[in-house]
Amino acid sequence: MATAFAPVQAQQRIQNIDFLRGCAVLGILAMNIAGFAFYPAVYSDPTIQGGAQGINLYTFLAAAILFDGKMRGLFTLLFGAGICLLSGRAEQRGASSEIADIYYRRTLWLLLLGVAHAFLLWWGEVLYPYAVCGLMLFAFRRISPKGLLILASILCALLIAGASYEAYDSGQQLEKYNAASKLKKSGARLTEEQEGDIAKWEETLKFLKPNAAALKKNHDLNTGGFVKNIKARMEMLGYFHHAPLYSPMLWDFLIMMFAGMALLKTGVLTGQRSPAFYAAMAAAGLAIGIPLHLLQLRIILTGWFSVVSQSWAATAYEPARIAMTFAYVALGMLLLKSGALQGLTRALAATGQMALTNYVMQSVFCTLVFNVLGWHGRLQRHQVYYVVAAIWLVEIVWSPLWLRYFRFGPLEWAWRSLTYWTRQPFRIQPDPGPALCPHPEPPIEPQEA
Repeated sequence: MATAFAPVQAQQRIQNIDFLRGCAVLGILAMNIAGFAFYPAVYSDPTIQGGAQGINLYTFLAAAILFDGKMRGLFTLLFGAGICLLSGRAEQRGASSEIADIYYRRTLWLLLLGVAHAFLLWWGEVLYPYAVCGLMLFAFRRISPKGLLILASILCALLIAGASYEAYDSGQQLEKYNAASKLKKSGARLTEEQEGDIAKWEETLKFLKPNAAALKKNHDLNTGGFVKNIKARMEMLGYFHHAPLYSPMLWDFLIMMFAGMALLKTGVLTGQRSPAFYAAMAAAGLAIGIPLHLLQLRIILTGWFSVVSQSWAATAYEPARIAMTFAYVALGMLLLKSGALQGLTRALAATGQMALTNYVMQSVFCTLVFNVLGWHGRLQRHQVYYVVAAIWLVEIVWSPLWLRYFRFGPLEWAWRSLTYWTRQPFRIQPDPGPALCPHPEPPIEPQEA
């Protein structure tokens, strides 16, 4: 007999997944901070703002190896796993007929939240693209782990091929630009095609290598009040949110979502594999990921952050970040299995249980610091990590404290209430003590994301 399908309760949560999600939501800030603090292209090019020498360069290199793509990858992987957890819970309760309605309502509310988050706080947010991908992923929930990994591998291969073509094309564009510019300087009359070659390359450099005037304009928009802040974000959102469904940018998300669904189905994310398995998984991921990242950085530094060198380095981006993300999953499982640092792992699990609230709160804090207080473009690259550390500390401390008194984070509660069309209980009621006629506890079930 079917039972009412409702949000997962605290005793039903999978702590391993909450722990990984907590690590991911904190780690994402280590990369997002550059987009809040500087001109957008500084994310991958420290020569534009924030410093590219000494400690600032080492800060960039460390973040590139440890965080870039990996924390977003882990967050995305767990989002994909959440789809299977939600549908699995529904099927266990005999509520299969309800699941599509609940799932799509849940996803559409996330999409709306993502749009609001993007325009009001953070142009680089991931909730909107997650929801767009989520609208497609429901149809893949019953595919075997092998099939899901094959799909992820095909998308990865296509991204590598696309990045290789873009790198080659970038080099060709530069050659055409140099040739046309040389003719122009000599006084020769240029053809329409040659004029187009110059204009195309200059348009590329306009965003990737901004001049002082562009940096000042961006700073003024980010520190000029609420309306100008939104205008600054709209310039970037025109690129990110207008990308079609077949855009390679969305494939980047789909790869990890498919992988997350597969890793959940094989018991990897729930800690059901042996320590030897996780040790081998971590070793393989690091053995592949670190050398590829070092190769990327060598190409970038040899070309000193030129457009072409960054394009060629991007060809190794997907396999490197995927390998490192898998290694982080394995290392996290090994830490949990060892029983070490239990105070920290519990705090991180609480942070992950409130991942949506903590993710948006990071945007609120960063908007206050860099937009309202006017620190945008004022700090060096290494200094922005003092802000990161402060936010990490706040979220690690406040999450377990909040969950002592409330069942969900504020945004999690609102999202669940809207998803189920029922106001969910929020506060944790004091334990009244043992009942006179106790009823057996329900079986532990998987959680939803």
